[in-house]
Amino acid sequence: MQKRLAGKMYVISSFEHSLFLELAITALEQKGIAKEKILAVPLEQKVEKRKFFDTIHRSDGISLFDGAAALGTAFMALGVIYGFVWKWGPIIWGLIGLLCGVFLGFLLDFFTGKERRNKKKVKNIATEVILIINCSENQGEMVEKVLWDHFALGVGKID
Repeated sequence: MQKRLAGKMYVISSFEHSLFLELAITALEQKGIAKEKILAVPLEQKVEKRKFFDTIHRSDGISLFDGAAALGTAFMALGVIYGFVWKWGPIIWGLIGLLCGVFLGFLLDFFTGKERRNKKKVKNIATEVILIINCSENQGEMVEKVLWDHFALGVGKID
């Protein structure tokens, strides 16, 4: 079991990788926090290619098969319905509708998914760096204020 050091605490914050992070570190050093007591951990971003199938347990919203299945089903139903009055019959027209719907759904998912991914990257502000500062309890409020003043995305304390 670890002994708790009296008067010591950790202030943890998250930042985008920007000039504000560098300014916050510099401001902390100028206010008396030693460089050895500041730890900056850059986070790696996960980039994953799109999959054809997306299981329920790995549902991450980037499957290419969802739109294809929906449009394939709709076009197949239309093919079967109108196939009763068309020359080749409901089975052939149902299969033709299925293939056309799957192909069209796949293309729509592929091209609209690219646009959605690009928009998400612009809109979402992601934590890119975690900053951990080891300081005394009487410096805690000052450290927290400096971090908020330099646009931290979030700040937490561990006593």
